[in-house]
Amino acid sequence: MPLTDLTLAECLALRPDLDEPADLDAFWDQTLRTARAAGGTPRFSPVDTGLTQVTTHDVTVPGFAGEPVRGWLHLPAGADGPLGCVVEFLGYGRGRGLPHEQVLWANAGYAHFIMDTRGQGWSTAGGDTPDTAALNGAVPGFLTRGVDSPHDHYYRRVFTDAVRFVEAAREHPAVDPDRIVVTGVSQGGGISLAVAGLVPGLAGVMPDVPFLCDIRRGALIAGAPPYTEIAEYLRLHRDRAGTVFTTLSYVDAALLAARATAPSLFSIAMMDEVCPPSTCFAAYHRYGGPKDLRVYEFNGHEGGGGHHRREQLAWVRELLGSPRPQDDPGSSPLDTPRPV
Repeated sequence: MPLTDLTLAECLALRPDLDEPADLDAFWDQTLRTARAAGGTPRFSPVDTGLTQVTTHDVTVPGFAGEPVRGWLHLPAGADGPLGCVVEFLGYGRGRGLPHEQVLWANAGYAHFIMDTRGQGWSTAGGDTPDTAALNGAVPGFLTRGVDSPHDHYYRRVFTDAVRFVEAAREHPAVDPDRIVVTGVSQGGGISLAVAGLVPGLAGVMPDVPFLCDIRRGALIAGAPPYTEIAEYLRLHRDRAGTVFTTLSYVDAALLAARATAPSLFSIAMMDEVCPPSTCFAAYHRYGGPKDLRVYEFNGHEGGGGHHRREQLAWVRELLGSPRPQDDPGSSPLDTPRPV
């Protein structure tokens, strides 16, 4: 597989000048205040997965407009004190899946919240999260859904869901609210960067081959979906480029990442035709907090795979310390969540 974009040296030197809306902060402040005002209480229902070393709960969190967002909470079996926590967002087209499928972080000793992505994936025994908006783009996919206005855009709803999911994790008695790391691959990486810019006080951020960064460049050079959805839309609607890229600037994770302060561990793959490395480096260079980077020069969108999971495990352990701090004898039972 050849290089799909700039060389590593060029990417390391890259400092793109992105168009940032003047009201970006006000837009997101109003969006999140409205979502919180909608109210609602997270719900956690035990699930029997057949696993003995991990306990799992079916999660429902009030997200955008108070709409229910599904997910899973995995805990190490027998955990009896507030834990460091990893909140994970998923890749494009993926739903939360089956409850036993993703238990790495719980096996490492951390609480692990997984957020379903509205309108994506497939129904499980517990159901998934529909996107209730009636808006649709002119091409299949999510990038052009509601693209005529930032108030209507699909990722306004998704990013709000993600912020509310982190807030629910902070209030759960199994979680130490000061030791929360957000992460995700591709779309999940872009969501984690957006959350890092919108939620103060996170302990860490781990975006892998992140999507939704320098979106205009992605639309110009990506050789594979999802960025190609934008090019396909504008191929049909030649007069709407200004409107489209103005709307997408409100959900560009490279812009929101500049507001982040938590330590971060990025991964970028130099032969990635889905999320071209220059777009990922745009977010890395603009990131506002301390940052570290792993580059996989000969990989595509699969990135570092299991090798990078090993890097993440070591990084989180160094960042958060022991997964299980000294128990607080006055702490409440972990299966009794507090309302957000």
